[in-house]
Amino acid sequence: MGALDGIKVLDLTHVLAGPFCTYQLGLLGAEVIKIEDPSNPDCARGRGPDDALNAKGLGLNYQVQGGNKRCLALNLRAPEGAGLLKRLAQNADILVENYTTGALAALGLGYDTLSAVNPKLIHCSITGYGESGPQGEHGAYDNVIQATSGTIAQCGGVKPGVSFVDYATGYAAAFAVAAALHQAKRTGLGTHISVSMLEVAMQMMAPEAAAAQYPAEVDREKEAGISSYETTEGRLMLGAFHPAQYRKLATLFDELGHSMPALGNVHDWGDVWALTEETKAQMRAIFATSDADTWVERLRGADLPAERIRTLSEAVTLPQLAARDYYQQSPTDARISLPGTAFHLNGEGGRLRSAPPALGQHSRDILSELGVEDRQIDELYQAGTVA
Repeated sequence: MGALDGIKVLDLTHVLAGPFCTYQLGLLGAEVIKIEDPSNPDCARGRGPDDALNAKGLGLNYQVQGGNKRCLALNLRAPEGAGLLKRLAQNADILVENYTTGALAALGLGYDTLSAVNPKLIHCSITGYGESGPQGEHGAYDNVIQATSGTIAQCGGVKPGVSFVDYATGYAAAFAVAAALHQAKRTGLGTHISVSMLEVAMQMMAPEAAAAQYPAEVDREKEAGISSYETTEGRLMLGAFHPAQYRKLATLFDELGHSMPALGNVHDWGDVWALTEETKAQMRAIFATSDADTWVERLRGADLPAERIRTLSEAVTLPQLAARDYYQQSPTDARISLPGTAFHLNGEGGRLRSAPPALGQHSRDILSELGVEDRQIDELYQAGTVA
């Protein structure tokens, strides 16, 4: 049994952040129903490296957070579709959506309406900026939030090549939902959750953001112990962060015939920040004497974190990931590896039980379970309200 067995989730999300949130809930055993517009489904379905999968609406951008869900294709703009969502909400525990602020309310499906139908419903809204404030109604994507938040400027003016704000936002939303579930046990009532991608981005840079608001300005260069270094083969990332680790590094260098008294005299943060460019140049010269893998072995032997900078293609094949069963094979396509949870409960991560569904794959089943008669379901299909 999963930790969230028996929990019912309505997933009205698209792209990355929202679907990742509900995927995490599904990996932990929740029953997740993904609800998409028949004529305008989740755009992530058409994105990924395989155009054949994209054409089927099963692009990898969709699949990596689409498992353990059933799919209902339902037009919420149609009165019948809105009515069916209200019926589904009556017995749901959680609804997650990431439409622009006010979009569901404009359809008569906002939190006030749905909570009147089910006072125990937890309604989680994910938006770019949060639902209040001067930018509350502005739409956004990960790259726009990276620009707004100062992330791109903090990274030297170059946008990181990953959608980390989307995925961190999905985690924040899942955490908020878990907290709301606990609160509902105590109060018997649901709640409305507002998750802001901008605020998540600021959280991801908490030390830097705090320093940017502090009146004292200090210009410090990159610390020598947490920098990268060229070697004879490959680039090395060193993880000597604490002052004590600088002294361990000095000992290692000394054993290898490289005396570095400046490192051995590091006892506090002030000493770390006072290391001269001459000392850093000496470190670069020392690391350039061997290959990255040799240095990793030496540094780990000295109880110092280090790793060769890997490509993503190399990283996904790490034995460490395989040992923890992080990637799981798609139940329907052996070529596809899908991510699990980044944590274990009782020694196990979340389990992938079903493949990401095609658009509307479970529409008839879900409506039948809701008590809709076959004749009515056929009429809904004919009207285009359901697909």
